[in-house]
Amino acid sequence: MFIEPKRGRAKDAKSGWLEVITGSMFSGKTEELIRRLKRAQIAKLNVEIFKPSIDIRYDQNDIVSHNQTSIRSTPVNTAEEILLLSGDCDVVGIDEAQFLDQAVVDVCNKLAFNGKRVIVAGLDMDSRGLPFGPMPQLLSIAEYVTKVHAICVKCGDIAHFSYRKVATENLVMLGEHDIYEARCRTCFLEN
Repeated sequence: MFIEPKRGRAKDAKSGWLEVITGSMFSGKTEELIRRLKRAQIAKLNVEIFKPSIDIRYDQNDIVSHNQTSIRSTPVNTAEEILLLSGDCDVVGIDEAQFLDQAVVDVCNKLAFNGKRVIVAGLDMDSRGLPFGPMPQLLSIAEYVTKVHAICVKCGDIAHFSYRKVATENLVMLGEHDIYEARCRTCFLEN
């Protein structure tokens, strides 16, 4: 369901927007998200940060990058919870958006239409090389898109695929270097 924007602006209305940081695993998405959110905090903006509750790789609550940089966050089960918990903040950060339900697209739109800066990070493709969850829609409605790249562990080229090293039928499988590695297009196809 698309949230229809309110037409016309009050004299003091703030303009919101959506920023999406995307790429493969090990490309620095979460690191960049944390950097932007910490800068917003330094600027004395009211920041609320969320992540899917299934992401417990490094910490139950905090968002933690592969480099162990962290920031406080609130785990959520559904995207709708973000609307309820964001309150009157200035900036909303969302990590691992690919794990949230499709409603995250409408939630981000509504937050931006309500004057909030929304910064989302997530995988653009799953381990099969296909668009992942709500990410394609988020990319298409974002004012700003940053695509970050990893380095291919096989050849050293730019990598933008998340190669899964273990066989499973599950689309979602949390893991780190033990399960995934970054690969370029050519090495991704080689298996």
